[in-house]
Amino acid sequence: MVEKKVKLEDIAGIGPKLAEKLTEVGITDPMTVAVSAPGELMTILEITHATATKIITSARQLLEMGFVSADKVWKQQQKASRITTSSKALDDLLGGGIQTQAITEAFAQFGSGKTQIGFQLSVNVQSPIDKGGLNGNCLWIDSENTFRPQRVMQIAQATGSDPEKVLKNIFVARAYTSDHQVFLVEKAGEMIENNNIKLIIVDSLTSHFRSDYTGRGELAPRQQKLNRHLHTLQKLADTYNLAIYVTNQVLANPAILFGDPTTPVGGHVLAHQATYRLYLRKSSGDKKIAKMMDAPDLPVGECVFKVTPEGIRDV
Repeated sequence: MVEKKVKLEDIAGIGPKLAEKLTEVGITDPMTVAVSAPGELMTILEITHATATKIITSARQLLEMGFVSADKVWKQQQKASRITTSSKALDDLLGGGIQTQAITEAFAQFGSGKTQIGFQLSVNVQSPIDKGGLNGNCLWIDSENTFRPQRVMQIAQATGSDPEKVLKNIFVARAYTSDHQVFLVEKAGEMIENNNIKLIIVDSLTSHFRSDYTGRGELAPRQQKLNRHLHTLQKLADTYNLAIYVTNQVLANPAILFGDPTTPVGGHVLAHQATYRLYLRKSSGDKKIAKMMDAPDLPVGECVFKVTPEGIRDV
C-alpha cells in the first residue's frame, strides 16, 4: 500500500553505490528491500548483518509497513481495476474481469483455453477503460514456447485495433529454466515503470518447476522457490496496481476412480497464494467450461464460453 513514491536512495544506509548494486540484480523497488531477509542483502551488497537490518528497518518505516485501519485497506482496494475477457459470462464469474492487485490462476488440461484467454487479455488491456481495458501494456513470460504473434494479430484485428501496434505493446520473454523465470520476474520492475505495464502473463507458471525439480527429495526446495516467486508476483501487483494472469498445468491422480481426476500442479503453496483460481475444461466443439474454484470475495460457480478465431466470446 504505497501512497508516496520512495526511491532506493531515500532508504537510510543506501547510497548511490549500493543503489546501483541493487539495480544490477533487478531490485529497483524499495518494497522489495523492505520485505527482504537480512541474509539476502548481506550477499547482494556485501554488508554486515547489522547494516542489512538497519536498511530493512528504514525501508519499512518509509513505506509505513505496519497496521493500518481497515478503511485505508478499503481505499486501496477501491483502486483495483478489471480487464475484460471479452466474454460477459466469464467476466461475471470473475466479478467483472481479471482484477489488478491480484493473481488469477487458470489451470487446465491442454486445449482448454487458458493460453487463449491470455492472448485475449494481452489485447484487451490496451483498450480504453470504458471498453474494458486499462490503457496499458503487457509483459508475457513464455515458458512453453506457446506465444504466437499471429494469434494476437488475429484477435486484435477482430477488436478493430491495429495489429502491429498491439504487438509492439506486448513485451515477450522466453524463460528457459525456473531460475531464468524467477530472474525475469525480479527484473520486471524497471520494465513496468518504463513501459506502462498493466498486465503480466506467465504461461505456464509451473512448467519449469516441474522439470527442474523431480522426485520427492526435491519437493521442499521446489515449493519454497515457487512460494517466493509467487510472492514477488503479488508484490508487483500491489506496488504497481497491475493484474497477474498465470496458467498452470494439471496432473492426473489415478487414485480417483469417480469424478474428475485432474489436480493442479503447485500444491498448497499455489492454492493459498493465487487470489482467484479458475478450472477450465473442454466441452463440445469450441465450447469451454470455467469453474471458479476459490476466491476471497466471489461464490463458487461455473460458466460456458467459447474460443473462436476472433478470440474469447460468449456462447
